[in-house]
Amino acid sequence: MTTTLIKNALVVNEGKAEELDVRIKDDRIAAISSNLTASNNDKVIDAHGFWLLPGMIDDQVHFREPGLTHKGSIKTESRAAVAGGITSYMEMPNVSPATTTIEALQDKHDIAMRNSLANYSFYLGATEDNLEQIKRVDPKTTCGVKVFMGASTGSLLVEDQNALDAIFRECPVLIATHCERGPVMDRNLKRIEDLGREITIHDHPIIRDDEACYASSSYAVGLAKKFGSQLNVLHITTEKELSLFASGPVETKHITAEACVHHLWFSEEDYAQKGNLIKCNPAIKKASDRNAILRALRDDVIDIIATDHAPHTFDEKNVPYMQAPAGLPLVQHALLSLIEHVRNDRLSIEQVVQKAAHNPAIRYGVQERGFIREGYFADLVLVSPNQVTPVSHDNVLYRCQWTPFDGTTFSSRIQSTWVNGNLVFDSDQVIDTHTASALIFNRPN
Repeated sequence: MTTTLIKNALVVNEGKAEELDVRIKDDRIAAISSNLTASNNDKVIDAHGFWLLPGMIDDQVHFREPGLTHKGSIKTESRAAVAGGITSYMEMPNVSPATTTIEALQDKHDIAMRNSLANYSFYLGATEDNLEQIKRVDPKTTCGVKVFMGASTGSLLVEDQNALDAIFRECPVLIATHCERGPVMDRNLKRIEDLGREITIHDHPIIRDDEACYASSSYAVGLAKKFGSQLNVLHITTEKELSLFASGPVETKHITAEACVHHLWFSEEDYAQKGNLIKCNPAIKKASDRNAILRALRDDVIDIIATDHAPHTFDEKNVPYMQAPAGLPLVQHALLSLIEHVRNDRLSIEQVVQKAAHNPAIRYGVQERGFIREGYFADLVLVSPNQVTPVSHDNVLYRCQWTPFDGTTFSSRIQSTWVNGNLVFDSDQVIDTHTASALIFNRPN
């Protein structure tokens, strides 16, 4: 039996960064020590000068399968994810048909079991009339229930007060919400239309402003307090919303908040150059909002960093603003973008690991992942902090074949990624070994 011994890495884990050796055997971390001796069976990797991190657990992606596979698929987007150091993901229900039944959840699991390179779980989508499906969700195998409280179409939009009360009262797993208030956005849009001018991408953060976000987020938080629900408010974009959340360890909270990498990177000033390519919901807003979110991450007010990876084709984006879909492809360079914040003293590498690996594992109850611990699954990423990564539309792995980071050169590089002890990315090459597993959740009673 061949094992892998990673020597002399700077291991970043549980608030510390120290030079250690890590041995991988089968799918697990077998040993961690300052001086492990290589055996004849070891494949030895000298990682001196590299960082060894637990693989990122992305609690919000849209991989577009089934039904929208011209944009992306579980196979293509998970390949890009492992190339970016993401070893596990939780995928959203707004596909075609929408994932609103237990049977649809199982269909996704079957696809992922065949095709995914990263570990996986899937949200059930809430509707105004599928409460019985929500109550049937298995807490061991389902990451959560997604509620679109505005900013969606069709059956996935849930605005009825009685339906929301029932979901927050009865849901057996964590509730993840997209929070934007429809009537507020409608008023904002009407105000711009009344000016009689063309509506452009620069109006996007005005239509989807801080009041639209706060009105919905505060409602969700109020429901969670009323019913004692487990709530994670996704992709916070405004300074105003931060008052809704408490500072402290994620273990102590039943109401948590998430930030996404693009809202930490871009601001409304970037619309002039990027246009519809950075159109997303909720909208990228002011630089002051971005800076407040970074502070909230440092202060443990925001608990989790994710991507909200959401690919569309370049042609779909290259239309007038009002017709362009919202969403950005992000998984391949998310971790590298976070390391840039480390370079610029906005976050520490320990905080990045906490928010992108440890806290998602704790918040969702992911079993034996998210940490570098003996006996845990060997989901690991080796980062070269001093090798650059130039990014262009030509060198991405997404099916949509474009990236909002086109023209950026990151100052670090993903060297290797292991999923369940298997090397799935090695420098520039994805290794198509389908050894990923469904995530299992151990939640407190």
